[in-house]
Amino acid sequence: MSSSDEDMEVTRTTAVHVPTTLAAASAAAAAAAKDTAAAAVAAAEATAGASVRAAGKAKETRSYALVLQEAKLARADAQIRARVAEIERAQAAAEITGSTPPSVEPTAATPSTSSVASSAEPPQGRSRKRTRWGARTEAASGGQETVAGTAASAAGDDAVAPAAKRRKVSRWDVASDGEDEAKTGPGGKAGAKATQPASAAGGVGSTWTDAQLDALLPQGFAIVEPPAGYVEQHPGALATSRTRAPGSGAVSGEDAYVMPAAEGTVSLEAYGVQPGMVADAERSGVHSLKPDDYEYFAPILGKDAEAEDASSLSTDEQKERKVLRLLLKIKNGLPSQRKVALRTITDKANELGASALFGQILPLFLAPSLEDAERHLLVKVVDRVLYKLKSAVRPFVHKILVVIEPMLVDEDPYARVEGREVISNLAKAAGLTSMVANMRQDIDHADHVVRDVTARAFAVVGVALGVPLLIPLLEAVVASQTWQARHTGVKIVQQLAILQGVGILPHLQSLVAIVAPQVTDVKPSVSNMAANALAALAEASAPYGIDAFDPVVEPLWEGIKIHSGRTLAAFLKAIGFIIPLMEPAHANHYTREVMVVLVKHFSTVLDDMKLVVLKVVEQVIGADGVPADYVTAEVLPEFFAHMWVRRNALDARCARQLEDTTVALAVKVGGAPILTRLIEYIRDDSEPFRRTAVLTVTKVVEACGVADVDVRLEERVLDALVLAFQDQSTQDVVFLRGLAAFVNALGVRVKPYLQPIFTAVKWRLNNAMPHVREYAADLVAAIAPVVIECDEEVRLARMAVVFYENLGEEFPEVLGSILGALSAIVSVIGMTKMTPPIRDLLPRLTPILRNRHEKVQENCIRLVGRIADRGARFVSGREWMRICFDLLDLLKATRKSTRAAAVSTFGFIAKAIGPQDVLATLLANLKVQERQNRVCTTVAIAIVAEACSPFTVLPSLMNEYRVPEINVQNGVLKALSFMFQYIGEMAKDYIYAVAPLLQDALMDKDPVHRQTAATVVQHLALGVYGLSCEDAVLHLLNYVWPNILETSPHVINAVMDAIMASRLALGAPRILMYTLQGLFHPARKVRSAYWRVYNDAYVANPDALVPFYPDLTPLAPQPKPIFPPGCGEGPALPSVTAGPDLYVRSEMEYFL
Repeated sequence: MSSSDEDMEVTRTTAVHVPTTLAAASAAAAAAAKDTAAAAVAAAEATAGASVRAAGKAKETRSYALVLQEAKLARADAQIRARVAEIERAQAAAEITGSTPPSVEPTAATPSTSSVASSAEPPQGRSRKRTRWGARTEAASGGQETVAGTAASAAGDDAVAPAAKRRKVSRWDVASDGEDEAKTGPGGKAGAKATQPASAAGGVGSTWTDAQLDALLPQGFAIVEPPAGYVEQHPGALATSRTRAPGSGAVSGEDAYVMPAAEGTVSLEAYGVQPGMVADAERSGVHSLKPDDYEYFAPILGKDAEAEDASSLSTDEQKERKVLRLLLKIKNGLPSQRKVALRTITDKANELGASALFGQILPLFLAPSLEDAERHLLVKVVDRVLYKLKSAVRPFVHKILVVIEPMLVDEDPYARVEGREVISNLAKAAGLTSMVANMRQDIDHADHVVRDVTARAFAVVGVALGVPLLIPLLEAVVASQTWQARHTGVKIVQQLAILQGVGILPHLQSLVAIVAPQVTDVKPSVSNMAANALAALAEASAPYGIDAFDPVVEPLWEGIKIHSGRTLAAFLKAIGFIIPLMEPAHANHYTREVMVVLVKHFSTVLDDMKLVVLKVVEQVIGADGVPADYVTAEVLPEFFAHMWVRRNALDARCARQLEDTTVALAVKVGGAPILTRLIEYIRDDSEPFRRTAVLTVTKVVEACGVADVDVRLEERVLDALVLAFQDQSTQDVVFLRGLAAFVNALGVRVKPYLQPIFTAVKWRLNNAMPHVREYAADLVAAIAPVVIECDEEVRLARMAVVFYENLGEEFPEVLGSILGALSAIVSVIGMTKMTPPIRDLLPRLTPILRNRHEKVQENCIRLVGRIADRGARFVSGREWMRICFDLLDLLKATRKSTRAAAVSTFGFIAKAIGPQDVLATLLANLKVQERQNRVCTTVAIAIVAEACSPFTVLPSLMNEYRVPEINVQNGVLKALSFMFQYIGEMAKDYIYAVAPLLQDALMDKDPVHRQTAATVVQHLALGVYGLSCEDAVLHLLNYVWPNILETSPHVINAVMDAIMASRLALGAPRILMYTLQGLFHPARKVRSAYWRVYNDAYVANPDALVPFYPDLTPLAPQPKPIFPPGCGEGPALPSVTAGPDLYVRSEMEYFL
């Protein structure tokens, strides 16, 4: 046999427990039954083998299939006889022991399988096991041979064999009945041994003998020796996994089909993770666990997580597990869990220790499946922990840098900002010495990527701790013998200039002196980086600092003459940024000299060189001393001939820089020369090239205007823009914006061209393409104000009728543009001249408010609000109330601008029909469960109060506060907050009315109540500043002040804002009186709160605090009293000398 056939030797059994209470007679009967069955099976095997071998010799008389069928029938006959003998022996044993004999029921036979199944139906409580081929398996205890029987009738071979010949039964016709027979023996009692021979079945789960294999396999097969090191699996090791679900017929264990695991995946057990623990974590809110998470969080998800109590773990292990639980909630928990865990891990950072924290946090950064959002959360954890641990992070500086430094070169700009913030806080916590010690070995690293991130990290450290501290290090680095170190030092200077910006000016002289010797370095990469660093320094310090660059101008100028390629591009860039800093005369001279080199490289095909040349031209042209005539004569012809080509329009970066350089040229020489040259590019066949030209025209018109554009040129440009607008084949708004910008710039000069423009718009409104109709409507909305300036109201009114007829548009994008055009027309043409009339237009808009498309919603609400603001009298109040109910649903819109438009519309409608009905609708909406809806409702109430005066809203609002529902009361307080924020100084008339309500809210046990009430006090105090309402503000401050010790961040922020606003209304001395009592409190948390208030007051009003500091003279040492001669010293007096145990309280001295 081959090695692959050895699997057939594996027998799957179930364990059988043999009781020790069986009678000796029963055991003897079972042994005799087994011997008889084995002899019968051996005889059947010999007969079958002989039949198969005879078939090979008489192949011409009988077929192999017929011989095989006869062998199967012979085996089935032997199995049935053995089964009958087994049952008889079992009945005899049952009579001896006094037990109940097993019942025998016939079942269908399956001749199509490898054996004819035949067995007895087990009694109640007896377990049978059926293999996938219809055979039951029974196991003997003590590791004895497995007995595999087949299910068949016990009625005898006379009934079974003819039935097998008459009909072939599928293996799926055999029903699954019973469980594993190993639990109860044939006699129906637990522990009885199974006596059915395994070799008689020849099916799955049985042992195949050499005789059986000889009978089945053709001649020529040989038994192969097992390979070295092969360990034979125990026959009963896998039997329990091949059972079927009892009574269901469903296949389970190894018989069931299992989806193949993805390549590289490992089961939970491989990580030591219990599925039950994972399920508990998911039920608690933790979700989206990945294989990496199982590996990292195995200590809290594994089998030992619950077994080990606190006493069996060391202190460090307990801390690590606590950190892991918090990190799991932060990384994969719900927002509420994440917030609590973040606060906990921040507050207990010193208690947990740096080792436990960074030992668990930092490995998570290296997970290959870490997502951006998860990395952001982990960075937030590291950032907060660094602030708490301070100098304790020094042993972990290198590990933190390993995971954070790659973020400095990440593609995501937000990730780069986060990386810089973490390294900055790390530098402040660990100090410059520790940072330099951990990054020094990477300064001259062979890998350029490592040197790059190291230079960026050093620049961040310099910005955090101060550039002067870094200058001695830079001087030593650039003096190194290795070019890698010099390259890194110059790179640090470049990154410092990029990060510091204009703040580099105080250190400009020193940094230029560090970089200057490297401009002439023998290593091209070092000189290249030195030129780039000088360019960054010049760009950051513009328009100052030309004196600092005097030593490097000549080396740069000489380098332009001798270098080429990337080094030449770097030198040109440096010169280009230094020239604008020069005096006008010097700038003119150097511009003319360098322009020769630039013009020569206008036709370069290198993208990097092209970008540098365009940037340098933009810089030098903008210098003060460069005359416009020189640019027009020497630069423009070559520039448009070589730079304005189709290839440059296909590269996004090059096209953007080309547009900026062209705009700079237009600013220098005027818009007309540039527009004249751009006309031919607007008519080009290449649409990307046309797009770049139109976008440049838009920027030129916005920057320079059209004052120097004559009639002929404006006609040509307008004609080209209209043609480009009509010929666009992509959905791009550039052509629309370009045409609208030029039309709006022309003003009344565009009147002769309105007829062809509107003709094109009407034609495009009937186009089959949706985006064509959309852009046509957007064009009308953009140029509507100019059309009114040209006295073309009739033309706009006709277009309004056309748009009104198209309100049934099926495409939402087009419908939104039509509504936007109608809104623009209504705004400029007026309500009385509008056609169709407003009373006909508004009912058509009401159903459109229910459209769920964002663009349709926003434009429709704006149009309704415009009508409510200017033409509410044309519509009945009932119609406005119906619109109010529709607007309530729009307060749940996802787009913020849509919600803002709906809120503003409520104010317009309330002003038109009165606040009572609108206010009743809004107050009822405060009872909804959705928070965003309630917040928008409170804003709408505040706007209604601002539009209709607060006295029309305040009584109903204060009465609604009496409703004992927390959402309603919070909504009322928030509405008051927005209202006092909007009405400003009018709050002086209502502060005394709302003081009792705020007094109740500031004493409420709900922290949200107190938070919102503190916000109301803040806006009230700011509104009544200087209006003689100090007594009411002081009364409210007395209720705000006890909340100064709140721990909730939202509540404490609102309380601090209220105290700062009260400081403005009452004056800093009054707040100082409240603050002094807690500055030296024994409790640290109390001192922290009071010092925060004091620091805010000291920053805002230090001059006002000084006269009101307490008099501390009693604490000064008192001179010893002098007695007259002869009087003695008198009685001893108590000492008043200040000491460590003497505390004297003195009254504050006020002088106004």
